[in-house]
Amino acid sequence: MRAFSSARERARATAAADLKQRNQKMALYGSGLAILTLGVCYASVPLYKVFCAQTGFGGTTKRAPEDTRALLQPADTSRVIRVTFDGTVADTMPWSFVPAQRDVRVVPGESALAFYVTTNNAKFPITGVATYNVQPPQAGPYFVKIQCFCFDEQRLMPGEEVDMPVLFVIDPKFLEDPSLKRVSNITLSYNFFRTDDDEEDEEAQEAIAEPSATRSS
Repeated sequence: MRAFSSARERARATAAADLKQRNQKMALYGSGLAILTLGVCYASVPLYKVFCAQTGFGGTTKRAPEDTRALLQPADTSRVIRVTFDGTVADTMPWSFVPAQRDVRVVPGESALAFYVTTNNAKFPITGVATYNVQPPQAGPYFVKIQCFCFDEQRLMPGEEVDMPVLFVIDPKFLEDPSLKRVSNITLSYNFFRTDDDEEDEEAQEAIAEPSATRSS
């Protein structure tokens, strides 16, 4: 009887040890999965931006490859596409940002140049970067930017006004897409927002202004 009880206790101890080991493995697995998920979340932002720029997903325009000769061949068609322009800035961005022209008309394969007039209304330098998309979204893969101010950050001095250019072409394959058969108007939109280092510039400017105000009083 005692032998049977001892064997049962050993079996229970073994089972308990196995359960503890499995729980430890599951805890390690769960922690690893959480860390991996967190890493993917942080990486997904730049990866998503790259994906959109390459595919035109969600109305994001594409950036032209180095060799654009295949695109710069105006299609033999009477179908003219009207491209209108729109520009906005973030609430914390003391810039004015407006298109210099209301619209341009092009045929697919014909390059076009447009400008936006941008002014820094603040009393300190500000660096901004622009996001962009087109409407309707399905036109995004065919709207190709050859050169654009949106490719880089833009820094404006206090009161500075500049003309920011965008050179683009509509891929002739636009005409072959059934979903765009009735589309003859495209809107290109930009939204400027400040980069993180601008807050430091503003704080430094305020720190300089405060002693001056104290001396004046």
